[in-house]
Amino acid sequence: MGDRLEDMIRDLGQESFQQAHAPMYDTLQTDSKKPLYPGGGGGKNLLTLLSAVLSLVNIKARYGWSDKSFSSLLQVVHDMLPEENTLPKSYYQAKKILCPVGMEYQKIHACPNDCILYKHQFKEMSKCPRCGVSRYKLKDDEECSSDENSNKGTPAKVLWYLPIIPRFKRLFANGDNAKYLTWHANGRNSDGMLRHPVDSLQWKKIDRLYPDFGKEARNLRLGLATDGMNPYDNLSTQHSLWPVLLVIYNLPPLLCMKRKYMMLSMMITTPRQLGNDIDVYLNPLIEDLTKLWDEGVLVFEGFRNETFNLRAMFFCTINDFPAYGNLSGYSVKGHRACPISEEDTSYIQLKHGRKTVYTRHRRFLKPHHPYRRLKKAFNGSQEHENALVSLIGDQVF
Repeated sequence: MGDRLEDMIRDLGQESFQQAHAPMYDTLQTDSKKPLYPGGGGGKNLLTLLSAVLSLVNIKARYGWSDKSFSSLLQVVHDMLPEENTLPKSYYQAKKILCPVGMEYQKIHACPNDCILYKHQFKEMSKCPRCGVSRYKLKDDEECSSDENSNKGTPAKVLWYLPIIPRFKRLFANGDNAKYLTWHANGRNSDGMLRHPVDSLQWKKIDRLYPDFGKEARNLRLGLATDGMNPYDNLSTQHSLWPVLLVIYNLPPLLCMKRKYMMLSMMITTPRQLGNDIDVYLNPLIEDLTKLWDEGVLVFEGFRNETFNLRAMFFCTINDFPAYGNLSGYSVKGHRACPISEEDTSYIQLKHGRKTVYTRHRRFLKPHHPYRRLKKAFNGSQEHENALVSLIGDQVF
């Protein structure tokens, strides 16, 4: 397998990667030319350390091997090769070789009570300025230190954030991906049918309100999807995991929901439901999105071989109703929970179950829909009223 080192470095961010990570770049270039063992082929058939490790790690990821089993395989293959081979003996050593190829990530300490993230003005603090809880895990006989600059022990809670700007740069650096990202302006079927968010009124309204943003087809429109899950099924009910995904709606329908193009931007782990405190953890993502909207970033585009100023915007969210309330800060419980109707929400309070049931959904059907005349299948009455006019953002908030 050819290394295609030049293509790899281009996808890693063109010259900016070499400038920012010069030692790593030199190591990567050296490994791409180093034979796996003396006499390991020549010319195009040269088997190099980098190509061998890339091939093996790719197989590990494809078939879901554990780190321990992969380390055992590397040890066996190392012993089978000639004595002077350079193949790593463990997965840890293999990861060090591929380190420059991986994406950047940040581990940000968080308050155990979800008050703050320890960044910016809170970066050097050892306890939360709001609740006073220690930043680090303490033993039973220890007390929280008042020293602002003391850094010790294991952090009590950590947010894993994968910065989105370097990933967008890598996406545009690939010529095929860059071409797909302008599909909505150049390659779609414009016949008035609603097949994709680009056909929606919201997309067109954004183009009308922000013409400078809309006229550049490469500017990104992103959807955010998140929800709580239990990674241990029913074995641990005291653990909640919140992945935050970004969906790129510039891509055609066949690609925008593919695993390859859905970006995991952060992973929030907590022993309990986040509730409205999720906004604390979304802060690093919001900062990057704000920068992309206000200023933009210079990005190399591989299809046209040119540099342009990339901007991006938050287009919509994908979530269930409880997560919608957490993301927006809107109350989705009680008698007036509908953000469309608010005071005109139709509800029934169950006498024995003490649950609130929302009714009269048939108002949103067409005026002569047959379901409007049914009685037994619904609440015993026909529906003659029309749908309410949806409230705008200013009216809701």
